[in-house]
Amino acid sequence: MHEFRMPSLGADMETGTLVEWLKKPGDAISRGDIVAVVETEKGAIEIEIFVAGVLDKWLAQEGEMVPVGMPLALIATEGEAPEASSKPIPIPPPPQQPTPAPATQLPAEAQKPAPPVAPPPKPMVQSAAAERIKASPAARAYARTHGSDLATLAPGTPGGAILRADAERGAGASPTTPAPARKSKPGIDFDKMRHAIAAAMTRSKCEIPHYYISTQINLRRATQWLSDTNASRKPEARLLMNVLLLKAVAHAVKAYPAFNGFYLKDGFAPAEGVHIGPAIAIRGGGLIAPAIHDCDRKTLDEIMTALRDLVSRVRAGSLRSSEISDPTLTVTALGERGVDTVFGVIYPPQVAIVGFGAPRLTPVAHADGGLVAETVISASLAADHRVTDGRLGARFLSEIAEKLQEPENL
Repeated sequence: MHEFRMPSLGADMETGTLVEWLKKPGDAISRGDIVAVVETEKGAIEIEIFVAGVLDKWLAQEGEMVPVGMPLALIATEGEAPEASSKPIPIPPPPQQPTPAPATQLPAEAQKPAPPVAPPPKPMVQSAAAERIKASPAARAYARTHGSDLATLAPGTPGGAILRADAERGAGASPTTPAPARKSKPGIDFDKMRHAIAAAMTRSKCEIPHYYISTQINLRRATQWLSDTNASRKPEARLLMNVLLLKAVAHAVKAYPAFNGFYLKDGFAPAEGVHIGPAIAIRGGGLIAPAIHDCDRKTLDEIMTALRDLVSRVRAGSLRSSEISDPTLTVTALGERGVDTVFGVIYPPQVAIVGFGAPRLTPVAHADGGLVAETVISASLAADHRVTDGRLGARFLSEIAEKLQEPENL
């Protein structure tokens, strides 16, 4: 029997709240199926499973806060029979209130002093459909307490989760704690996210001996190739310079695998695949770097499609656990903000982060002694001194620069 456990969705995660089960006991499950939604400081994350079988029983209920590594459910894999008790846990009906005896049945002398009997309390209403509604734990608790039906409520943001404020409005109550404007995005608490980012970065700077190096990369050939390629394409099919940068890093890290992996208890563990995590800003605040899997084996168009998809889902608050948990190297590019150089902080347990600034026209000296205006970009590396040193880091940045001189081979 396979134990499906609460996954770790980053170095800053200790617990997660089980928001919703998407599979019930008795359902067949395939590898890669999304079986649950878990709420963390990064928002509501869809949790995938990587075994096939039958969901035998739930070990955690919706609304429950579960530590990382604790079992959420049991999966009967091939050749195993589900337990006889593996049936959905029935929701018991509300307890029946005892029916008071009519006053006429009391002796005459007892009828006069007998106080009026209060009607039984209204049972808490919760339709079966509401159990499948996407709602925060606080909203579910409020609905249960106040007899509201989540199926009749609408989230404050189209397509989002029902929050406590939505449940309060549906019950005709004034929200007890008005949500700050920054929390308009469903499923993300920006204060908690900022706290989680601060905790992870503090841990990084305390535990990881960083070293920093940077270089200037000539983008003349990459810029010309990109312009020629996009000239015959429709706007929605055009490539961005960031795609070339991601692919160049992915190719370079294949030659220098010491920058692609994780520093764990037993030391450095090189990653089997190249899963580049592009840093994506979240509207309203915060940053997240979900993985583009096997970035070295994807074409430029495939990376462009994957990047667009990640950006749209980050802003919609819809990410999958595998995208959060296994980036092997982070790339941050602040060129669109006009930044010349960015020096990142390593996200543990990764061992490196590559940064790119804004491409700029800069006078470049040629061998004949003349100056020519060229498009250059600043590339930086922050790396873990326990695994590599500045000499190897310099060679890694030079490899990235060389890849960008042959954009047609990326």
